[in-house]
Parts: sequence; structure tokens; C-alpha cells
Amino acid sequence: MANVTLDGVTKRYEDVTAVDDMNMEIGDGEFVTFVGPSGCGKSTTMETIAGLTKPTEGHVYIGERDVTNLPPKDRGIAMVFQNIALFPHMDVYDNISFGLRIRNHEKSDIDRRVEEAAEIVQLDGMMHRMPEEMSGGQRQRVAIARALVREPDVFLMDEPLANLDAKLRVHMRTELQRLHRRLDTTIIYVTHDQAEAMTMSDRIAVINAGKLQQIAPPLTCYNEPANRFVAGFIGSPSMNFVDAEVTNDGLESENFTIEFDPSTTDGLAPGDRVTVGVRPEDVYLERTADGVEHPTGLIDARTDVLEPMGNEVFVYLVTGDDTETSMEIEGGATTDDQLLMSVDPDTRIDVDEDVEVVLDRSRIHLFDYETGDALRHGLVDIASAGSGTPERGVGDSD
Repeated sequence: MANVTLDGVTKRYEDVTAVDDMNMEIGDGEFVTFVGPSGCGKSTTMETIAGLTKPTEGHVYIGERDVTNLPPKDRGIAMVFQNIALFPHMDVYDNISFGLRIRNHEKSDIDRRVEEAAEIVQLDGMMHRMPEEMSGGQRQRVAIARALVREPDVFLMDEPLANLDAKLRVHMRTELQRLHRRLDTTIIYVTHDQAEAMTMSDRIAVINAGKLQQIAPPLTCYNEPANRFVAGFIGSPSMNFVDAEVTNDGLESENFTIEFDPSTTDGLAPGDRVTVGVRPEDVYLERTADGVEHPTGLIDARTDVLEPMGNEVFVYLVTGDDTETSMEIEGGATTDDQLLMSVDPDTRIDVDEDVEVVLDRSRIHLFDYETGDALRHGLVDIASAGSGTPERGVGDSD
């Protein structure tokens, strides 16, 4: 096992910067997932750690060794790729043992390692099967076992579940978590699937445009995103974003106000522009909001689209006077005239119904309008006392 350190790693391809000044410390035995949209630089970062790509600037350390200029075979790493790439003419035993055989390991050592790896990934009794006789999940386990027998310091996994069906991906996520607990070794995992990142990782590294946006435990990225990009990328469906202006008493957007004390947030002053973020599960129908301790004032809305998901229903709300809708895809679920709300599947609600909703102020996020950096998570401080009952268009008191 070993820790992995990236020190100012940058990778440029002519006029394209794929990885930009990446600094990261991955602890010994930690499971860290690189997550981000396609083309963000997560695979290039992994390839740099593996030695498949040489950085333009910076250094890569595995343990105490500077491995920046070492070939992959000397780095103490093993990789599992999206393309399983088993040898079709070899059975399971030969596929798993191939790397050891070409390195001239003793037969007894090869047998021991293959047997141990097969037991870990539950391939007992399949040693003489050919790849074409196996399911996708079984072939993926063979690829993992092939990496295990190397007994590496670091496992690198580049979207190994991407080609599996949805049910099998869920199963393999569980298998990988068990594998990590059993081996207690360092695993670096690349995916664009945030469900994989959230469920398996000790920490996730959110990457965009080659830059590290945040590296933290999954729930920290979800509840305390470092910036608007992380807030919009982590969580499905995405966070609602609404532009607002700071006033003496709080925030005023085009269609509603939120009362709190701006002086409790450093750098905020009346007239400043901010972006307000709130997740769909923190938007409530007024008639079901009894358990919300810090509700905003009532917001008039009309239901536009309902999406039953089984365990919940997503409700798209129009909060402005316009009846036309145009969902913004990049960066969030809604525009300033729209909100996405999640409700219990037993909630009685219809399309084109006039409703009143409130937001949970303790779960509202503020982001800098220009940079997108997080300013505050939770707005429970208010400027004035009141009755504690939501009023139309303004926040309640505590």
C-alpha cells in the first residue's frame, strides 16, 4: 500500500490544457474517486499517475518515490480499464496469471496468487472457462483478479463498470466496496457516474476543465459544495439556482424574497448579486411543510411537469407569470422562473395546479455571482423577529 501525491501536475497538448496545476494527496489505503463531466481531465490525471502520460509540469509521488519519469511497470500500480480486454483464446486461469508468467514467477507462487484473487472476486470453479462463456460481470471480475495478482501498491480503475447494465453496475459497486475493505489498499477510481462516486468513495475529487474543484468526503461535497459547479454536478437531479440581490433584510430574487441578516456573512453588502442554490428535496409544498423549522415565506407557483420515480415524484414548478418553460441544462435544473421540487409519491398533486411552496432556509446555499465560489451554507440568521409563521413573499422568523 502507498499514498499518492500530485504536486503541481499539468498536462498540455499544444494549445489545450487537459490537467491544470493539479495538487492532491491521496492517503494510504484510501478509496478516492475522480468524477466530472466528459473531457474534464479525470482520465488524463489517472494516466499521469499510471505513467501512461508524462506531465508537462509537476511531479507524481507514490509512497516516498518520485515516479514522474518511471515507466508503468516500475510504479507498483495495477490498472482495470473500461474495456475489459481479456485474451479470448485463454481461459480464466491463464488470463489472470498471464502477467505473472511473463515475469517468470515460480509456478507455486502463481498458483497461490491466482487462487487468492479468485476467492476474493468469487471466481471459484471458473478457472477453466473461456471469456465467451462468461457474463459481463464475471469477465469484469476476471479483469480485477488479473490486477489483484500483481499485489500492487495502488489500484487504478478507469470506468470499469461503464459497459455493464444498470443492475450489474449496482452489484459490482457493492463488490468493489467489499474488495476495498478486504484488501485495505489504495484505490483511485475514475467515473462520470456520481452514484458510483458517492456510494463507494472515502473522498471524491470533483474535476472540471482540468482543475480540481473540491476533494472531500461525498456528503461534504453534497451538503457543503465548494462552488456552484460542484453544487450543480453532485446530486441528481441538480440543485436549483436562482439569481438574487442582497438587500438590508436578506435576498430578493425576481419572484420571491428570503429574509436573513447579510451582516452574518463576510463580504456581503446590500446591492451585491449572488446565486441562491436549493436542492429539490428542500423545496416543500406549504401544506406538507409542518416539519420545516426554518421555512421561507410562501412562494406562488404552478405545476408544469410531474415525473413519478417510484420512491418520489419530481415536480417542475413555474414561479413567474410566464407560462412558457425552457429548462436550463448546463449548471442546474432550473431557470430563475422555475423550481424543481421532490415530493412523496403519495402526495396528491396535479399538472397545471396552483400551489404554494416554501424553501428550507437551513439548506439554502449562497454562491458568488461572478466566481461561483460558495459564500454560505444555510440561512438561519434573520434581521428581525416575527411570529414564526410563513408570510407571503418574505421569510419567517426563528
